[in-house]
Amino acid sequence: MRISRFPLLASALIIACADTPTDTTAIPHPSFITSGRPDGEGHPYVGFLVFEEEPGTPAWVCSGTLLSPTVVLTAGHCTDGAVAARIWMASSLVGNTEFPFGGVTSSEGTPFLNPDYCFLCGPPSIGGFIYRDVGIVVLSEPVPTSVVDVYGQLPSAGLAGTLANKAMLDLVGYGVRFQLVGGGPPGWSGFGRRFHALAEFVSGAFSWSSEFIRLSANPAKGKGGTCFGDSGGPDLIGGTGVVIAVNSYVTNTNCTGVTYSQRVDIPAVLSWIQSFLQ
Repeated sequence: MRISRFPLLASALIIACADTPTDTTAIPHPSFITSGRPDGEGHPYVGFLVFEEEPGTPAWVCSGTLLSPTVVLTAGHCTDGAVAARIWMASSLVGNTEFPFGGVTSSEGTPFLNPDYCFLCGPPSIGGFIYRDVGIVVLSEPVPTSVVDVYGQLPSAGLAGTLANKAMLDLVGYGVRFQLVGGGPPGWSGFGRRFHALAEFVSGAFSWSSEFIRLSANPAKGKGGTCFGDSGGPDLIGGTGVVIAVNSYVTNTNCTGVTYSQRVDIPAVLSWIQSFLQ
């Protein structure tokens, strides 16, 4: 099982090549978010996060949802080990000369990790893999309403349990968009643009169902999924701004098959998130 946080510095050269004016959308690979399309201003409250594990040293990227002008919801494994974070709300960072450092186009913040978060030591009921994969970034200054004036919404407790099988969810994130093949080991590139895709909710009892929802991600059948860098981005109830879960992990390096997202409709998780909104 693969956590989909995307290391920043290790991939800097590939990213720079991918975001040249010869747009990678012309390359015949599926877009990621898998089977996705450019979001434009469809979900302006979803932003692109850079985290630092040492002050002044950008280390990895994730996606996140503004719940208020100063509170960003993301995945716990994105905030784990981070001492600082910043967010961009633009739909594309291509050509942004400030990225990945701070400036007038981004907002600085402090990351927080859910106190119950646990990596590779979760309870047997969820497979001992990852637990309470939820994080928050509190911004030092509010994002201006001239930039974002609508926000993601929290679900009611237990909402995931009411979803019908094959219910459509909206996935939004800035992760990698295509797989590089040939000339060495396969790699990934093309993150930094907000993409949107539809995905199918897979219902039924499974050992992770008390903490996660699972989604079908099969580009061959037109279903969307998540990939590296989409971590922390929202799984939205179809056609709404309600965040039912945050992107957590994929089950293989091809970002296909079944993917898992941490539920935020769990009462203890909701309570922790809401404590930052008071």
